[in-house]
Amino acid sequence: MKRFWIVLTVMLPTFIEILDTTVNNVALRHIQDDLSAGIDESTWIITSYLVANAIVIPMAGWLSRIFGRKNYLIFSIALFTISSFLCAISWNLQSLLLFRILQGIGGGGLQPLSQSILLEVFPKEQYGKAMAIYGTGIILAPILGPMFGGWIADNFSWRWIYYINIPIGIISILMTYLVIEDPPYLKREKLKINYPGLIFLSLGIGCLQIVLDKGEREDWFESNFIVTLSIISFISLILLVWWELKKAKNPIVDLRLFKDRNFLFGNIVMFFTFVNLFGSIILLPIYVQNLMGYTAFLAGLVLGPAGVLQLIAFPLSGKITDRINPKIPLTFGIIFCAYSTYLMSLFNLQVDFWSLVYPRGVLAIGMAFVITPLAVMTMAFIPKEKMQDATPISAVIRNIGGSVGTAIVTTIVSQRSQLHQHRLVENLTPYDFSYQMAIEKLNEYLFLKAPVPSEGVIYRELIRQSQAIAFNEAFWILSVAMISMLLTVLFFRVRKYSKNKM
Repeated sequence: MKRFWIVLTVMLPTFIEILDTTVNNVALRHIQDDLSAGIDESTWIITSYLVANAIVIPMAGWLSRIFGRKNYLIFSIALFTISSFLCAISWNLQSLLLFRILQGIGGGGLQPLSQSILLEVFPKEQYGKAMAIYGTGIILAPILGPMFGGWIADNFSWRWIYYINIPIGIISILMTYLVIEDPPYLKREKLKINYPGLIFLSLGIGCLQIVLDKGEREDWFESNFIVTLSIISFISLILLVWWELKKAKNPIVDLRLFKDRNFLFGNIVMFFTFVNLFGSIILLPIYVQNLMGYTAFLAGLVLGPAGVLQLIAFPLSGKITDRINPKIPLTFGIIFCAYSTYLMSLFNLQVDFWSLVYPRGVLAIGMAFVITPLAVMTMAFIPKEKMQDATPISAVIRNIGGSVGTAIVTTIVSQRSQLHQHRLVENLTPYDFSYQMAIEKLNEYLFLKAPVPSEGVIYRELIRQSQAIAFNEAFWILSVAMISMLLTVLFFRVRKYSKNKM
């Protein structure tokens, strides 16, 4: 029973924090109108949170050693809750951005701390069960976020996407105070602040997150802003690795953990898994809304059944992972994830509703059978006293993978749709017989229906078709990237446990 309350305590704020990373996307238009902000200005509402969040995540283990894990967890939830209230009462864009930064700082420690606590309360032979619980939260939240945020923004006010965090945060603080205890080996340490590591980490991760979030909008390296931030990020991350490995007595990020083969390859696979997940989550709603005319509610229904499937698939994957060689469900999951995005690459503009739902269902099952065994094998040889250093690294790699996936697919769709539009328009000339026949038939039809220029109708259809082809290519690239991860399965070691512990 105690384990149940610990699981509930750590997963509740974590689920809300991950939900908050996606819930703002669909409410952005409402915020923009209410605060009289431009499109470029309003996107900083998302970017500011992601940057602050990304900087704090890898520091979570280091901060836990300084303040004590329980104290730091309570502080993080409290800061997230207070800043949510401040976001809700924001009076202009500038105040909202400031409070979103504070919210990102508060939320940064929640993911890695919850994972490390789960891995401590479960014995290693039950890591599958622990990671199934954790995986349900981190995968279900990004799916529900857009649906939840859109419903609140449409029916109430965008401010309620922040107000809703307040009662949950208060309950989480009380539960953490009453339920969570620090184990004996996680005592507070008097550490000198590692200023160079802190600076290199903040600049490297912060600039990288801005580049990934703003790159496509700024036309990538055609922008001096993106070039400058990319150089700063690259140099800072190189210096961070050098300083943490060679000079730092109290490293903020324990990079020596990558000497463990499972930890190294596990994080590589996790990175590409979240490239696949976030890439497809971003593309599919845009595809059905922009190209097929679905409403926001119907687009949510396309994603919805996948969430239900994951509630079934994750517990199942946890039980299987605890009983057989984790490489087997991992292989199965990778194939399913790759197959799902391959099916999406076959979409056309006449595809029916259930043909859209089916690949998302396949992806939901695949994700459950990737994340659970992958997390088990990644942490299999990490000592429990090092767990709070390992989980922040995995969390930041997971988040960067999601940002990279988003950046890649939006860039592919943007650039390839222009290329296909240019190629398709080559045949739309007065000298092309098929084009002339189509124009005549369309003119006859439109004359009976509505006085709309046929050239305009054809041009709009050309844009739709060129974008559809670009979407197909983006899905196909995600599929190829995911299936390539099958090679890494060979490099994992499997830890065996005695049967009497099961």
